[in-house]
Amino acid sequence: MQVKNLRWWVIALIALATIINYIDRQTLSVLWPFMGKEIYPEKSAIELKEIYGIISIVFLFSYAFGQALFGKIFDWIGTRLGFVLSIGVWSVATALHALAQGILTFSIFRSILGLSEAGNWPGAAKANAEWFPTKERALAQGIFNSGAAIGGIISIPLIAYLAVFFSWKAIFIIVGLMGLLWLIPWLVLVKAPPKEHPWITPEEREYILTGQKNQDVNAQDDYVPTTRQLLSHKQSWGVIIATAAIDPIWWLFIVWIPTYLVEVFNMDVKSLAIYGWVPYVGAMLGAWFGGLLAQNRLKAGWSVNKTRKFVITLGCLIMLPTLLVLANPGGPVAAVLIMATILFGFQTSIGNVQTLPSDFLAGKSVGSLSGFAGMAAKLAAGALIYTVPWFTADGNYTVVFIIGATLALVAMGSVWLLCPDISPLKSKSE
Repeated sequence: MQVKNLRWWVIALIALATIINYIDRQTLSVLWPFMGKEIYPEKSAIELKEIYGIISIVFLFSYAFGQALFGKIFDWIGTRLGFVLSIGVWSVATALHALAQGILTFSIFRSILGLSEAGNWPGAAKANAEWFPTKERALAQGIFNSGAAIGGIISIPLIAYLAVFFSWKAIFIIVGLMGLLWLIPWLVLVKAPPKEHPWITPEEREYILTGQKNQDVNAQDDYVPTTRQLLSHKQSWGVIIATAAIDPIWWLFIVWIPTYLVEVFNMDVKSLAIYGWVPYVGAMLGAWFGGLLAQNRLKAGWSVNKTRKFVITLGCLIMLPTLLVLANPGGPVAAVLIMATILFGFQTSIGNVQTLPSDFLAGKSVGSLSGFAGMAAKLAAGALIYTVPWFTADGNYTVVFIIGATLALVAMGSVWLLCPDISPLKSKSE
């Protein structure tokens, strides 16, 4: 049996996994403003926000470690089994939240969830490098990243709707089952990389493998640096710093959108379901736009270097003014529309930032660099998330949004300064 356009089926499955990933992680953020009062009836609103912040930090730090760990795991056991391990563990961890009774048990289960969910990103970067020619990678990454946005769109109204009929404990079990069901089509469809896959057409195999031989074949195919060699390249640090600067902007909204809307605009669970999904529509459109724009420019003859820098810069320039405007949005409708614009800019940039490891490296090094960058990003995001309750004790989020705008500048600057030429790296001994 042969399947046409198999690479697009593979990235579609990974996008679906990402949707499930975001539903799993968003379940607590949507339910916490309401379930927190049930678990800690004696705590004030500020104390509940601080507890949620601590639990979120545990998740993010575990996620950071998991990025580096799973980068190595995917390079070791491959894309197919790597996703089985990652998604299998995170689905069980989600269901275990139903047993949590307080900050300690929530932290334990969030730690397992963060550790295992982290595998989705280095795994997707590695799958992208394996299954797509260079000119299609930004679009493939955009499709994958749109899964995060779609997960955000779906999760808030879905979880709010489920909360009408089920207890918070039952909701965690229901959501956990989704990932376990995903494993069935993944194991059936993704049997091997494209070079050995029995179902891929000869034409698609040739198209993928030939298209991966971009600017410098020998440099990309032969150079597999050790960790020390990898980190000796300033381009690697450009990727790491850019990811560490831009990613906290996303996490700021992922973690705090429900709390922000409840706190600033006094929303109940039904209002949250009406408004809370809107920002993720912008994220979804940005993921598609960034990928399609990059593909369009590459087809027009632009170099990978010019294309990546142009699209990354465009996304950062969209985020800069809108983050500052969000400090005084006026009302809930304006607030969620501004957020949608910010996340549009974010996703325009991030898809191209995340393709940089596969632009610089190949083979077993892609997952490693992606993992290191992801780890740095989650540590930076954790630091920002930890400070949010302090900066917003009076309900004013201005300082947080100014920090976000500054991070967009840092991300843009690191790509331009540390990645002077985005092309396959060579050994420094050459």
